Amino acid sequence: MNIRIKPHLQRFVQEEKGITALETAIILIAFVVVAAVFAFTILTAGIFSTERGKEAIYTDLAQVRSSMVVKGSVLALADETGFTTTVDAIVFTVANGVGGAPINLSTHDRALLIDYRDEQQNIPILDWQLHWKMRNDTDDLLERGELAEITVPLSTTLDIPLGINRDFLLEIKPPTGSILTIRRKIPAHIEHVYDLQ
Repeated sequence: MNIRIKPHLQRFVQEEKGITALETAIILIAFVVVAAVFAFTILTAGIFSTERGKEAIYTDLAQVRSSMVVKGSVLALADETGFTTTVDAIVFTVANGVGGAPINLSTHDRALLIDYRDEQQNIPILDWQLHWKMRNDTDDLLERGELAEITVPLSTTLDIPLGINRDFLLEIKPPTGSILTIRRKIPAHIEHVYDLQ
């Protein structure tokens, strides 16, 4: 019986293979290093995207805080009345929206840009006029509680006069903040002063 068992035991002894503790430690360290690099990459990407999101939110808040709104009516002024006459000027009043940051309305350095657009032309208005309706101080900044009336002359500026049944758009672009867009349509009959709804 001893003779029969010996070859089987020798076969088991010869085929016996295993992993040493050093090899196991190396594999474990490799897994830990790969996991650490992966975790670092994920955390860095998360922190970077969070910072970018925060920057975008603060930029948008600054834009919203320094925005203008139209207060009251938008008026079309004309020297003559009728069906064939044209509009001479557009008048509207603006205020600081949301009680936010002051907006520069200086007419000296033309910090505020106004563009006129209709289906036939796109023209920057350079000779707009400013009249303060309500003012808290003497600077040219539109601040909380102040109202400024802006007159946009059209008869001396436009290549094609603004007549009846015409749509137009005014874009008021402050140096900082969001653009104020005024879109209106001239009625079929023009009066001296007409409230554009």
